[in-house]
Amino acid sequence: MLEGMHTFDVAIVGAGPAGSAAALAACRDGARVVLLDRAEFPRDKACGDGIAPHALDVLHALGVDGVERGYAPVPALRLAGPGGDEVARPVARAAYTIPRAVFDARLVDAAVAAGATLVTHAVRDIAVRPGEVVLDGRFAARTLIGADGAYSLVRRKLGQPTNPDGHLAIAIRGYAPAVGPVEQRIVTSSSAQWPAYAWSFPIGDGRANIGYGEVLRGRAVSRAHLLDRLAELLPTVDTRAAEALRAHHLPLSTHRPVPGRGRVLLAGDALSLINPFTGEGIFYALLSGALAGTAATRAGRGAARLYGVALHRRLGRHLRHSRVAARLGQQTRVVDAAVRAAQADQRVFDAIMDVGLGDGLLNGRTLAAIARNIR
Repeated sequence: MLEGMHTFDVAIVGAGPAGSAAALAACRDGARVVLLDRAEFPRDKACGDGIAPHALDVLHALGVDGVERGYAPVPALRLAGPGGDEVARPVARAAYTIPRAVFDARLVDAAVAAGATLVTHAVRDIAVRPGEVVLDGRFAARTLIGADGAYSLVRRKLGQPTNPDGHLAIAIRGYAPAVGPVEQRIVTSSSAQWPAYAWSFPIGDGRANIGYGEVLRGRAVSRAHLLDRLAELLPTVDTRAAEALRAHHLPLSTHRPVPGRGRVLLAGDALSLINPFTGEGIFYALLSGALAGTAATRAGRGAARLYGVALHRRLGRHLRHSRVAARLGQQTRVVDAAVRAAQADQRVFDAIMDVGLGDGLLNGRTLAAIARNIR
């Protein structure tokens, strides 16, 4: 544990994927980086654990390879529409299911190996001063990156409230014995809770990450309700045998705060970078973290402007398309049409996966195919 006041170029609050990616990017630019997290690693994190190839691309660009070591690729995905139609196809590039206790620890280790100083510390006070940001009177840095998740202290310091209903989801996740073929499975709901879905993602060790999530729309959601919906949508899975069941909030990208002000930046869940179409957030976390880490080392008090421009160039168009996809997905007949279109055309399936898991766009072929299948 560091004692007294310590000065760095970049301070990062939160050592999850966004924070670790920010540390990796900043260290590659030669910055002195402190990475602060209240937890000791490895630690569990409520999540679907799905790692798309797009996320691995970001890590490769940061010089990190092999985080999937020991985990078998999952070559296919099955999607069930609310009306009962299903499509099961191979994915263009295999995905992985890696427990966050493993994945996040490997990223933290990579950041430390790159030169970041990891400190177990729960940040409670942030003071923005001329030329620096001071955390708890102990850590000073030229630039601060808030990668501290859905309940971000750094976001609150910027005066940005949490996402309102309609732009915030809740999900519960656990681990249960895997059943059926080796494929990731998403089962959408046809109930009044729409849009909502359950998932089962095999890990390769006899277990699957299972979960259920729905968008919050002005009413309280109980743990019992989440578990009942999970069991209903995954009837072949022994949900009673599930372990490590934990609920968590997902701030959707349809309602994002400012990416930063001056020398204070936000990345990952703290910036509400959760795909509103699928609930995926690890790719966004890694990419936004990497962009924030680069901006933090190069701009000082102008970091927020540089970061905002980089985010817009890299993700702006995709985020507009994912918002449209989420709006279309609020109509069950459109989702059923998308499933039927993906049944008929691998290219449509691939395009939908790219929008939901990476930075893909809704191209004309895909929209036309969905329109033709609306009934």
